[in-house]
Amino acid sequence: MRILGIDPGSTATGFGVVERVEGRVIHVAHGTLRPPRGLCLARRLSFLHASVSEQIRQHGPEVAVVERVFIAANPRSALVLGQARGAILAALAAEGLEVGELAAREVKKAVTGTGAATKAQVQSMVARLLDLDAEPPSDAADALAVAICRAHMGRLAGMDLRGASRRRRRPRSVSSLRGAR
Repeated sequence: MRILGIDPGSTATGFGVVERVEGRVIHVAHGTLRPPRGLCLARRLSFLHASVSEQIRQHGPEVAVVERVFIAANPRSALVLGQARGAILAALAAEGLEVGELAAREVKKAVTGTGAATKAQVQSMVARLLDLDAEPPSDAADALAVAICRAHMGRLAGMDLRGASRRRRRPRSVSSLRGAR
C-alpha cells in the first residue's frame, strides 16, 4: 500500500510517500512544497492545492494522512494554517483518496519513542527507518513520519494493508450519499 503523508503549512508544506510491502516500509519520495514569496493568501492556497494534486498524480498513493494542527502561536497563524489544511484536504478528496489525520505527538511517539521528540530527533529516526543517505528537511521528515506511522497502523486505521487495489475510488456525490443512509 502506498501512503502519502502531509505536514501542512501555508509557507512550507512537507510531503512524504512511503510504501508498505510485505511488512516493510519503503521510501518512495519526499519534498517540501513552497509557494513563491510575495503571493497573496488565495494564490498560496491555490498553489498548495495544485501541488498536492500533482504529487498524488505523480506518486499514486492509495491513502493519505495529514498531521493534525496543534495550537498555533497566535490566532492569525491558526487561521492561515487552517486555510492551508483546507486547501490540502480538498485536493486529497478531489483526487479520491481516503484521508486520515494523526496528532503530532502520536506520530513522534510512534517514530522516536517519545511524544516530545525534537525536529532533529524526528529527522534522524526517519532517515534511519527508511535507510536514507541523508536526513530529509524537517517539513518533509515530519510528513514521512506521519506516513510511516500510518503504514504501521494497518487494520487499526480501518484498512487492510495486505493487498489493497491500486485503483482509487472517486468520491460519491452528496446526493448518492444521502440515498445510502
